[in-house]
Amino acid sequence: MTLQKKATVVSSSVAAILTLIKLVVGIASGSVAVLASAVDSVLDMFVSVFNYFAISNAEKPADKYFNYGRGKIEALASVIEGTIITLSGLFLLYQAIEKAINGEVSRYIEESLTVMIISLVITISLVIYLNYVSKKTNSMVIKADALHYKTDVYSNVAVLASLLLVNFTGYEIIDVIIGGGISLYIIYSAYELIQDGILVLLDKAVDQTTVKQIEKILMSEERVNNLHLLKTREVGNRIFVEVHLVFDCLITLMEAHKISDKIENKIRKIDKEKNWIINIHMDPYDDFESNDEEHDLH
Repeated sequence: MTLQKKATVVSSSVAAILTLIKLVVGIASGSVAVLASAVDSVLDMFVSVFNYFAISNAEKPADKYFNYGRGKIEALASVIEGTIITLSGLFLLYQAIEKAINGEVSRYIEESLTVMIISLVITISLVIYLNYVSKKTNSMVIKADALHYKTDVYSNVAVLASLLLVNFTGYEIIDVIIGGGISLYIIYSAYELIQDGILVLLDKAVDQTTVKQIEKILMSEERVNNLHLLKTREVGNRIFVEVHLVFDCLITLMEAHKISDKIENKIRKIDKEKNWIINIHMDPYDDFESNDEEHDLH
């Protein structure tokens, strides 16, 4: 089992445990903040399970049906996870408003405090682990999971503050305000996940710093006269690069091929942690003007 898969199994198990504890206490206490955190944990569990299957498919090798592999499943999972987080935030906001209207009173404050402290410690440990896996694998799904549980840490801190304030002051409106604030933060945190996933699905180019490094390498070879139609995109841990290089028309195919191999090796050194898929088209003359439909790409 890969490190990414192990991470999703761990996060799913943790979310299941937290869901059970928070739901029991949240329903018994009537605290909107605790219930909000419980609902969020339910969604965490389902999302982590979904992520396991997303990673399993993304790791499958390219075949005759998916020539470039299934890496974009991770981006799709990120969009779906962000959407689910947004919907959960909206539901929690509804719960807070409903409590404010009906004037419900929180109960079992001490038990709720104990549960949230335990939950906070477990969630912080999980975030540290997921961040480690995310940096190690550069998986978009694990990055999304880490960000998701990071918002849970903030939520748990807010819930603790809510329970303490309600316990000392007796003002239930504090629970409503903090519960509503948590829901708004959850919605806000989902935006980045959705945006990142959509940009990958739309084949957004890699950052300009990396593009400039690639261009510098391409033009550093004496036998390369010019370049055009440079295209880049990133999917998970893979970066795709396509470019047309204009060589001297008198160069032999063998020489041009050796120079192209040399260039590819230099590009791969930009980030050795990435898997570079580089396709160089060798031109004997500059045919850029004949590619009118792609004239604005470089």
